[in-house]
Amino acid sequence: MARIAFILLAHKDPQGVVDQARRLTATGDHVVIHYDRNAPAADYRRIRDCLADNGGVVLAPRRFRCGWGDWSLVAATLSALQTAERRFPQATHFYLLSGDCMPIKSAEYARAFLDRDDCDYIESFDFFDSDWIKTGIRTERLVYRHWFNERRHRRLFYAALRAQQWLRLRRKPPQGVQVMIGSQWWCLRRGTVEAVLALIRERRDLTRFFRTTWIPDETFFQTLVAHLVPKGEIRRRSPTCLMFTDYGMPVTFYNDHYDLLIRQDYLFARKISAEAQDLRARLGVLWQAEGIGFAISNEAPRLFRFLTGRGRVGGRFAPRFWEDHGATRGSTICLIVAKKWHVAKRLTARIRALTDIPAMDYVFNERDAGLPDLGGIASTLAKRERHRRALVRLLLDDCGSRQLVLCLDPSALPLIADFAADRSRTRILFIDSHFDEAYLRGHMRRIGLAGEGTPETVIRDLLPVVARDLAHEADRLHRMGLAGFSSIADSAPADANAAALAGFLDVSHKVAHDLAQTPHLFTD
Repeated sequence: MARIAFILLAHKDPQGVVDQARRLTATGDHVVIHYDRNAPAADYRRIRDCLADNGGVVLAPRRFRCGWGDWSLVAATLSALQTAERRFPQATHFYLLSGDCMPIKSAEYARAFLDRDDCDYIESFDFFDSDWIKTGIRTERLVYRHWFNERRHRRLFYAALRAQQWLRLRRKPPQGVQVMIGSQWWCLRRGTVEAVLALIRERRDLTRFFRTTWIPDETFFQTLVAHLVPKGEIRRRSPTCLMFTDYGMPVTFYNDHYDLLIRQDYLFARKISAEAQDLRARLGVLWQAEGIGFAISNEAPRLFRFLTGRGRVGGRFAPRFWEDHGATRGSTICLIVAKKWHVAKRLTARIRALTDIPAMDYVFNERDAGLPDLGGIASTLAKRERHRRALVRLLLDDCGSRQLVLCLDPSALPLIADFAADRSRTRILFIDSHFDEAYLRGHMRRIGLAGEGTPETVIRDLLPVVARDLAHEADRLHRMGLAGFSSIADSAPADANAAALAGFLDVSHKVAHDLAQTPHLFTD
């Protein structure tokens, strides 16, 4: 059975550190604490005195003054890890935690989880080829030396960087090592930890190199583990649930997040608010519980993006500017905007059958949307959207037409606004749909807000939120006041729908009437 030695890095809340250590050792596991030397000495003495009689807890013999982005964080981790490896020979796994982490599963579940798969849990992606780094300097983290902390000595940090760039003092990574990057929070097997510590002793060049890199806690262990362990024995994910906002700040969890957290496919979560005492108490009890089953739905990341993104797309920022000329001048772009994609696709199929107007489906949402061979520009959805005006021009040329029908989702307001701002004539046909509960449930599954394991209570809570979001999309589209806007609906008279279609496509009333009478057009 798995026995865990926790490496606990903390810099504040001494009572919380004491409580965490007691909680983790109460189930037979072990804890080594590194408490930041920048913290008040009285806090450290309090932790030491409170845990003096706990044989499962050891304080790291050497304390470091830690700074974000510094080697000091790796040094602190190594100090605690070496102590844990030496003091707790019965430990099978070593789990790195922060003082802001709390368990979201029971110890019983965690041991079964680790026993189930003989592997290491650590994010480990190629430093140069992956897009793991979202902001700030990238290659410069490695190829130049960083002696100053960017947060404490910003001017010196960038002055030293510019000087090295001017003098061309680039360096290469250590020989035979592929640098990897990932989250700081991991869980490693004893054999892996022993191999890492042995490699550090044998190759001093590794620590010399990483000591002067920027943010080495995201590269040091990630690189060494990938160098030592077969790829098939590494799960490139953290066992700790952590999410980030649009601004790169960690998402903080509060008292009302208990049910959400325990459904995620992780063992711990970070960050738990220090003020969320009810949540901390409930999670503390959970760790020591026995015989509890967990329904894993794992919807937290998508749910967070959904709830924080609603109402912002196309509203907070103006539409971006890709080109300074109208790529489709003199042509007519007809946009069918519909949330129910199957309804829009029935209409485009009917347009192709009754007219010679080229009609495409959701080319910006679906890889296989019936596009002709347009080369690399259409190879990915990202390329299609980034070069959308060029894509439309190629489609018009390929079809030999000056008119084109495209389908768009109502959430794509920047796309709609960009087409409307082009020098081509843009017409928009909105398919106004009714969303019953069955559709809303299916929509939640399609976008990842709910899965097979999502409790009914959560789905019930989300139903009105999702319904309001869909209504808000339609309302924003109407409020844009776009020229050439019309709509059809199942509840509208057939003549009204036919008139809207006639104006939208510039076809005869008879053809428009036949289109409006498309069999089962609005059927779900």
